[in-house]
Amino acid sequence: MSVAGFGFRAAATAESLRSALEIALAQSDRSNSLTALATAWDKAAAPEFLRFAAQCRLPVLAIPADALQLQEAQASVQVPARYGHRSLAESAALAGAGPGAQLRVPRCVSADRLVTAAIATTIPENTYP
Repeated sequence: MSVAGFGFRAAATAESLRSALEIALAQSDRSNSLTALATAWDKAAAPEFLRFAAQCRLPVLAIPADALQLQEAQASVQVPARYGHRSLAESAALAGAGPGAQLRVPRCVSADRLVTAAIATTIPENTYP
């Protein structure tokens, strides 16, 4: 399972989200196609995020606060306490990918600096990398 996680400001557009994702995908192994987009529970219903998800034809995972706070993501003073003061993009990607997930691409920033994106992957049991 490969999940792109996102953190974004209220002014972010679908184009901002796409910019961050394209930057992240350029740094990833493109053989792992994405299975979902993830963000915090309180951002998952943002109209531009939903529009972007529809354009990508991917489901949205709304990650609860407690799951975000448990992730080993980069510390960030700009991220509110409700997200654990850690990269929301990385935390959402790791939580969305599930137990044993590994961060494949650390947070990347969109061209307009309104969005961060990261990619995490879980390798299914009984397979080899």
